[in-house]
Order: sequence, then structure tokens, then C-alpha cells
Amino acid sequence: MHGALVDGYRNVNDLLLEALMSKRDTTKTAGENAPRGQDAQRAAASSIVLEEGYRPSDDEPFMNDRQRAYFRRKLLNWKEEIIRETRETLAGMYEDATQHADLADRATSETDRALELRARDRQRKLVSKIDAALARIDDGSYGYCEETGEPIGLKRLDARPIATLSLEAQERHERRERVYRED
Repeated sequence: MHGALVDGYRNVNDLLLEALMSKRDTTKTAGENAPRGQDAQRAAASSIVLEEGYRPSDDEPFMNDRQRAYFRRKLLNWKEEIIRETRETLAGMYEDATQHADLADRATSETDRALELRARDRQRKLVSKIDAALARIDDGSYGYCEETGEPIGLKRLDARPIATLSLEAQERHERRERVYRED
């Protein structure tokens, strides 16, 4: 029984890690053919050198090359951190996959594992949102509200780089959500 339980966790965790890893950014290297379209924008953004401590400013044109490079780097670093944490957590779960003789200990251990798997699933969804934000950087729509087309705002993007709505549009969305939930 213990072996089947551990194998079951390994299968779930392997699938989760595989899903996270399949979302990696696949930026072309400089040695490949000249990039076109979105690949050209990605190559241009990756070739921009940002000085130490650079922060996007309202004094510069919105979503210029430097700002796109800044947010691309921020998103990729966030994604790498999530993947690293997932690997560490899964390695810890493999090590802790011991069978407890006491039913209460076993139940606690199972609850902890279930909570951890739910957290990993949330992180998998977050990686998908990060990938979507990276795609928006590539297609030029990053930083603009999906609902109104207006700029989201640098402070909001710096705080929540996966934001797709301006603050006003987000507030409207949340108000509508509350109204429907109360019905």
C-alpha cells in the first residue's frame, strides 16, 4: 500500500512539474535565422541592457523597449522562482512520503500533502498567466487594459505584472462579481 501511495504522489507531482516546465520561455538564440514579427520584438527586448536599479517611469513613453524588457525580465524571474520552489517542494514531498502507523499522523500527513498539491496547482495556473503576459509583451498588447484599451499604469504593473485590467476596470469587474454572487 505504501509503495502505491508514494507512486501515486510521484505521478501527480511528475505531471505537475512537467506542466510547469513545458511553459518555459522558448526565446530564439542569436545564431538562428533572423527573427520576424513577435520573434523580432522578443529579440529586441532581450538585447536591451537595463542598468542596475532601472525602474519604469511615467516620464518616458509608455511600454517602450526598456519597459517591455524590464517587465519581461521581471516575469521570467518570477516564473523561474516558482519553478524552483515547486522542485524543492516536490523533492521534500518525495522524502516525506513515509507511512505513519498512527491514523491521526497519517491523516495529518495526507492533509498536508493535499494542501501542498493545491498550492502547486495554483502556481501552475500562475505560470500560465505569466506565459500569457509574456505573449502580450511579444504581441505589443502588454500594459493595456483588455476591457478599455487604456494603459494599465506602471505602478500597477510593477506590483502585479500579470494584470490585464486597469484599476478602474478591475474594480468594476469585482463589483459585478459581487452582485452576481449575492443573487
